[in-house]
Amino acid sequence: MITLLSTWTFGLALALVALGVFVSYRLFSFPDITTDGSFTLGAVVAAGLMVAGHDPVVATLIGMAAGAAAGATTAVIHAFLGVEPLLSGILVSTALASVNLVVLGRSNVPLGKVTTLFDAVERTVGPMLSRAGVDRTLAGELARTGFVLLVVAFVATVLYVFFRTRLGTAMRAGGDTPTMARALGRDTGLLTVGGLAISNALTAAAGSLVAQYQGFADVQMGIGMVVWGMASVFLGNALVGAAGLGTALAAAAAGSVTFRLLVATALRAGLHPDWLKAATAAVVLAALVAPRFLGSRRKP
Repeated sequence: MITLLSTWTFGLALALVALGVFVSYRLFSFPDITTDGSFTLGAVVAAGLMVAGHDPVVATLIGMAAGAAAGATTAVIHAFLGVEPLLSGILVSTALASVNLVVLGRSNVPLGKVTTLFDAVERTVGPMLSRAGVDRTLAGELARTGFVLLVVAFVATVLYVFFRTRLGTAMRAGGDTPTMARALGRDTGLLTVGGLAISNALTAAAGSLVAQYQGFADVQMGIGMVVWGMASVFLGNALVGAAGLGTALAAAAAGSVTFRLLVATALRAGLHPDWLKAATAAVVLAALVAPRFLGSRRKP
């Protein structure tokens, strides 16, 4: 039971990456490679601040701000310097590899001696669950899972509300049909900056939560996060098909949890960890191809 809850907690934390990729890729049609670097950036900034004695909430928010700055930098390079989207993300992500190492000071920093968000939640909610008859260890994991679930639900709700406002609608229009947005007097460059800032702030938040949950921050922990985000988005889309904004956001988060459960199941079934990245690529391919294949089979 604890292993299953841990899998859910991890998948929910990474759902923020899925939501970030949903914003950049689905709403702005921007293949943003910055995701790998901003995930690590959020983790190392938050970890460094917590080790220095700062409150975990403040540390996490500053980590998100750092991720937003990274995403905005990618957008500026693309929108105002004319560099291709993919190359813009590669340039920033490459630079972040050095930034993350400098910020952290070394390749790995443990968080066992500092109070994290999960420690605070466990100390607050865990005893209440224990008094209700839940095993102490199980109560702690339930508290962590519930906390991350609330965070993801809150973020998805805020995104839904924001992208239905006039500014949010303009940002969606700028990403979907930039020509029309420019005709309406919107600066698509600034809209892209805002969109990628939101996307990478969410990714950095995921990095911060994962670092606090697993008890350490590592400069290599962001490798493959853009693939994870893509896999979650496509898997969620395969689960629900064509959907409105709210359902699509929920599907992206559900895709992350589903993907984590698939990974955990494969590992427990005997998949060697060395083959995990290949299995991830296979899941992404299946999520991309399956809806088209099923759609063609339904046609008369």
